[in-house]
Amino acid sequence: MPRIMALDVGAKTIGTAFSDETESIAFPGQTIIRQEGRKRDMVALRQLIVDREVREIVVGLPLMMDGSHGIQTEKIEAFVAMLRDSVRIPILLQDERLSTSEAERVLIAGNQKRDQRKQTIDSLAACLLLQTHLDRRAAQKNSDLQTAAPHFAETDDASAASGMQDAEEDCSEETHSSGNHEIPDSQANITTSQETDTA
Repeated sequence: MPRIMALDVGAKTIGTAFSDETESIAFPGQTIIRQEGRKRDMVALRQLIVDREVREIVVGLPLMMDGSHGIQTEKIEAFVAMLRDSVRIPILLQDERLSTSEAERVLIAGNQKRDQRKQTIDSLAACLLLQTHLDRRAAQKNSDLQTAAPHFAETDDASAASGMQDAEEDCSEETHSSGNHEIPDSQANITTSQETDTA
């Protein structure tokens, strides 16, 4: 079934995360090792879209702390522009301020060594980003339902409300799991090689 994919785009790597089939829980995915030339990045991402049946992409937008756009923001916007030319599915931008530092905090709390953190931090940041997106969407849907049907007013909003703490717990558990989930190889790295590009 279709899923949602999130991307944490850096200068050297692209962290990925995927929703479950119900689009309610996020799981860390592969970390793509970037090569020279964005074309190879597009080839790797298109393959993931096909393999995981992705119907929508959420890309983290690194805004400044005051909400303004900086150099990194412009780089991500340029990346997204190329991605939109390369795929034919919706692409959403979401504020990712502090997502990487939050991922680092989660991994340190999980007693991961520095070398291990380097291998998983990007995919965990993408997972936190995606879980926040899923939680907000669920909360909005719940709010819309209550507005349309006032007699459901007793429904507990808190169960659907978004929260970074819940996202941390879900993503952290998957990062440290044995890997027996329906989305395998959560900490594997993909190198966008020349062979992949020419294929």
